[in-house]
Amino acid sequence: MIKNFLNFEWKQFSRSSYFQKGIGIKILLALAVLYFGGIALLVGAGLFFILKKAIPETDPIILVNNFLIFWFIFDLVLRFFMQQLPVMNVKPLMIVPVKRSTIINYLLGKTALSFFNFLPLFIFVPFSIVLLVQGYPVLNVVCWFFALLFLVLSNNFINFLINKSNTYFYVLISVLAIFIGLEFFNIYKVSAPIGVAFNTLYNNPILSIIPLVLMVALYAVNFNFIKKEFYLDDAVSKKIKEVNATDLSWMDRFGSVAVFLKNDVKLIYRNARPRQVMMMSFLFLFYGLIFYTQETYKNMPAFLAFASIFVTGGFLLTFGQLVPSWDSEYYKMLMSQNIPYKKYLESKWYLMVVAVAVSFVLSTPYIYFGWKIYGMIAAGALFNIGLNSFITLFGGALNRVPIELNVKAKAFSNTNGFNPTQMLIALPKMVLPMLLFYVPYKFISFEAGLIILGLSGVLGIVFKGFFLNKIEQLYQKGKYKTLAAYNEK
Repeated sequence: MIKNFLNFEWKQFSRSSYFQKGIGIKILLALAVLYFGGIALLVGAGLFFILKKAIPETDPIILVNNFLIFWFIFDLVLRFFMQQLPVMNVKPLMIVPVKRSTIINYLLGKTALSFFNFLPLFIFVPFSIVLLVQGYPVLNVVCWFFALLFLVLSNNFINFLINKSNTYFYVLISVLAIFIGLEFFNIYKVSAPIGVAFNTLYNNPILSIIPLVLMVALYAVNFNFIKKEFYLDDAVSKKIKEVNATDLSWMDRFGSVAVFLKNDVKLIYRNARPRQVMMMSFLFLFYGLIFYTQETYKNMPAFLAFASIFVTGGFLLTFGQLVPSWDSEYYKMLMSQNIPYKKYLESKWYLMVVAVAVSFVLSTPYIYFGWKIYGMIAAGALFNIGLNSFITLFGGALNRVPIELNVKAKAFSNTNGFNPTQMLIALPKMVLPMLLFYVPYKFISFEAGLIILGLSGVLGIVFKGFFLNKIEQLYQKGKYKTLAAYNEK
């Protein structure tokens, strides 16, 4: 039966409409997996010696155990956004004479073959080998390694559950933020008691049975969860939801673009994919912490300008780059209406402007790093509003990949969304602000760099009508190609 399932999977893959078109992209993704896997191998092989040199007074295995909790929580967050779960392939199998338990076991077994389950092996296998070479007890190291393997698979099954509800994810990301905050500001060393638990696990090999029991228990929970919902009536029947109408009359002040703005706001809070993007764009606010807290980047202001674009441009870079794909499900109806295309584009621009403005207000705590940093964020916000927004809309004219609004985006799955042209369009968004800041900074002063970067955005706002007209012409030219692309199944 497993052989038949694998045969079905191959036919589904090879007969898909994007198989030949996307084969090159799949090769690139495979190369990317090999590349990151190779990096992980190098990290795993060198981790023991790096820790030994950095903190010679502490055993490397103790250091690793102290911070394993952060690895597992971050792994869960990463899985939530990127791991593709095979839950949509069961419907055709529900009408054939195959035991439900066989299908469910196959589905859960398939999740175990995820790249996210193999990536930790690239780190922990070479690290464990180095421990054995360095003379650590064989039984302790082997049992510790298998305990981590069981915990990785437990994460896999936990992700299967939290993907069914955003509530679990909010709790998870909150716990991660609290743990990092407590550790970073030396309020309470979270790593200490949890590190003791992992060190106890290492020192007592018999305790590796606990992660094994946890993995089996989570497998059973997932099995029962799927089995409970595994009925044809439940799979094919449409769920009727009560839609609460929200009063958006205050948007009428935006005039003729108000109807589009209302449509976008409803689209965001009623559908899973846009809500996911909103959540991801919020995380961009913390991007500056990677750069502003590091001494290395204080003498590299061009990279600080790069970070400042991301702090306020999260929504623009995530939601904006998928215009007009957000409307792909009803694009034909939209284009058949007697409405100016420019108004449609202008509404998207207003939406991105409001998002940048809100992000700028929320970035106020960055004043803690000094007025220069906050001034750079302000200049970056102006650049996002005045230039990046139009570059994003321009790139949207070349984006003809439809979006399923109620299906979350996952990595290594819908590869037809990969567009090399979109990648080229993304370059000016990142390189241009660095150049606009760095050149006057290098030849004049830091303040001159901020002024030029900010003024570039102001000029974009002044010439808004000109940019929108040019972009509208591009959209009109490719209108029917876009309609044909969105009509593909």
